[in-house]
Amino acid sequence: MMRFRHLAWALLIAALAGGCAEEPTPPEPAPAAESAAVASSEAPAVDLSPGSWPPGEWEAYLAMEDVYFPGNPLAEGTQGAITGSYHPLAQRAGLEALRQGGSSVDAAMTTALTQVALGAGAVISYFGIMTMVHYDAAADEIVSLNAGWNAVLGEDDPMSIPGTIGMGSEEELYGSDEPSGRTALVGGFMKAVEAAHGRYGKLDFPHLFAPAIHFAEAGIPFNSRLVSYLEPRKHTLSRLPESKALFTNADGGWLVAGQTFRQPALARTLTAIADQGADYMYTGPWAERAVAAVRADGGSMSLEDLAAYEVIWSPPLEADVGDYRMHANGLPSFGGVNMIEALHLGEAAGIASLGHWSTNGESLRRASNLTFNMMLSMLPPETQELLYPGLDLSHASRIRPQTAAALWSRMEEGALPAQYAETPPSHSDTVIAVDRWGNMTAVTHSINCVVWGATGIIVDGISIGDPAVNQKAMVAAAGPGGRVADPIEVGILTRNGRPVVAFASMATGLHQQTFQSLFGTIHFGMNVKEAVDAPAFFLPRPVLDEASAEAVPKWVVRVMEGEFDEAVLEASGLPVEQLPAEQRRYTQGLWAGISRDPDTGDLMAASHAYSNGRALAY
Repeated sequence: MMRFRHLAWALLIAALAGGCAEEPTPPEPAPAAESAAVASSEAPAVDLSPGSWPPGEWEAYLAMEDVYFPGNPLAEGTQGAITGSYHPLAQRAGLEALRQGGSSVDAAMTTALTQVALGAGAVISYFGIMTMVHYDAAADEIVSLNAGWNAVLGEDDPMSIPGTIGMGSEEELYGSDEPSGRTALVGGFMKAVEAAHGRYGKLDFPHLFAPAIHFAEAGIPFNSRLVSYLEPRKHTLSRLPESKALFTNADGGWLVAGQTFRQPALARTLTAIADQGADYMYTGPWAERAVAAVRADGGSMSLEDLAAYEVIWSPPLEADVGDYRMHANGLPSFGGVNMIEALHLGEAAGIASLGHWSTNGESLRRASNLTFNMMLSMLPPETQELLYPGLDLSHASRIRPQTAAALWSRMEEGALPAQYAETPPSHSDTVIAVDRWGNMTAVTHSINCVVWGATGIIVDGISIGDPAVNQKAMVAAAGPGGRVADPIEVGILTRNGRPVVAFASMATGLHQQTFQSLFGTIHFGMNVKEAVDAPAFFLPRPVLDEASAEAVPKWVVRVMEGEFDEAVLEASGLPVEQLPAEQRRYTQGLWAGISRDPDTGDLMAASHAYSNGRALAY
């Protein structure tokens, strides 16, 4: 449902004057006496910035930033582990938080903050959204945090919000209609960082910001990924002086690959938040400037909207699946409902007895078809009733195995929920962390729009996207000021009452990949690396038969070239499209996870081979 990834930034003109082509300055390594624990009564000072990393690590992880498919080496340890979908430098910063006494929440929030700073606010933002599922070892409790979008109080006709996006031409992908401030929603990312740290953090709050501030101040090379974001958005980013200044040199020319990209305005903003807390963004100076920018483009966002924002803490959704118990992100997100329902559908479909979908054609057919269930959450109740008359499809009912059995029977009779030809794109990133005390944190965060959005608004280094463009119906359902539902899927698996796997997912085929990784773990005994490496099917593509009198799509299952035996594909009876690696990223889901043996404390972390995320442990 979602494609995701990265981050946020700002005013650059003064810092870039006369110096864009030089290399970013490597941080000075901390002296050995400072980087090692000192045998004294005083604890060593915490320093998470790259200056505290061993010599050579800055260069090594910086080089990984510009690699698309670096593979996913397994990471094993006993004291702490971290993984995610993108930005190896950010995962390395999170590992440092763990090593210097931080909790899993400290590490996850440090990583998320750094991911945004490394991605220039293009595909994740400090004014974006966040979902977290967390296991607190001391309390032996799992909780869910929702910091999704809030609709704007003054927006009383969401279906008329300007703008459309699609998956056809580049013009469709990057939006149509004039830019409008009505497309902005109120994001909770920074509120979530503060709230999560307030409950579960061990390090002082400002320490979490140190790596992000360092990268904003010192700069990083403007790499190929940033170039790919900028090229199609130059016209949009030219619209507002502050946005254009971030990506141009002193002479007005656009940044090119290899030049140093600094964000001094972002560094100042993050420093203020680190010192003053999230209120700097929600009731303070940044809030005032953000509201003014959105209203200047015709939006009705107000200071009241930002001041009223609160994160939602709730118990996770829970269900027994095989020998495990799933603890999924709770409502108002419907991603947890989708996950649990799909796992129950997999059991009702007999997938485990058929074998893995990469080895059995009938298993592939059933597994692919059952993942259509993700669209049920997008359908209004009256449409659900037309599709499945008499079947209770409330959220409470959909996480029961009995409902899944009845639903699967109907699906086998041909009643499959309609699926969009291509789900409107959006973006995010994931972080999973486990610390030395056994705390586990799983996070997905997102800007939920196509790189910066068609408005291209950047305020003091922080991007404000246009997520309402592709969520008008859900914004309308939320009502003025209400929390907008989302399909994010994160969670924790327990076995015999003890947490064993934390995971998070993102990207267009997130539901398909999450189902496959979890079902492989639960029913085929896969570890987290085997789960992400196993052959997978991606988001299907519908093709309309123009010769048919009925507008019924034929669903084309997409897999990676060479991963499935031709006999298996043929036995599925499904139309299949095999994609080369370079096309996979536009249809795949990215699932990452960390397992922990509750008896030994042994950790195993994995990230996806088709992203540049890095699994790290010690």
